[in-house]
Amino acid sequence: MGSEMCIRDRPVRLLKAATHRRMTWKNGGGETMEIAVHPEGAGLADFGWRVSMATVAADGPFSAFPGIDRTLAVLAGAGMHLDIAGQDTRFLDPTTPPLAFPADAATTARLAGGAITDLNVMTRRGAFTHRLTRGGDAPPAAWRLLIARAPITVLADGQTVALEKDDALLCDDANTALAPRGHDHYLVAIDPAQEATP
Repeated sequence: MGSEMCIRDRPVRLLKAATHRRMTWKNGGGETMEIAVHPEGAGLADFGWRVSMATVAADGPFSAFPGIDRTLAVLAGAGMHLDIAGQDTRFLDPTTPPLAFPADAATTARLAGGAITDLNVMTRRGAFTHRLTRGGDAPPAAWRLLIARAPITVLADGQTVALEKDDALLCDDANTALAPRGHDHYLVAIDPAQEATP
């Protein structure tokens, strides 16, 4: 899963966009690019957490993931309306904050005007929790993933790392400082759920 480099003896992985794993959606309705998954190599039925990007080119239902919490951000395109069971219709485009909702709730997308690209973060309920934010520095967390939306550099404990568009930087050490230079990026922070911690 990407190339590993050592930053002051702390593991940080640079995940190049060209190496993201391409997979068919669970419901067969499209294709997704898997950026990172835990445990490494896990499938759609047994991951603890998963971060991916996908192009949504037509209206239709989302894949259902029992026992999973999801947060979605629209990266590019005119946006989409999400009809989520038990909730009011929500609209997402590149200017709106990421939306968190249960991945096991029946959800249908209606495009506002052509295909969109989204960023999708999923964690297994009761085992992990996550936060997805746009821009800013990376807060401490068990796992942090920075996804570049344009070429940027990241200062990682004093070492400068260059990322191209859609590259990602994965850090599994909460003590490693990650400071992006620029704001055109998304940050994922993942921690074990409180009830899952011994």
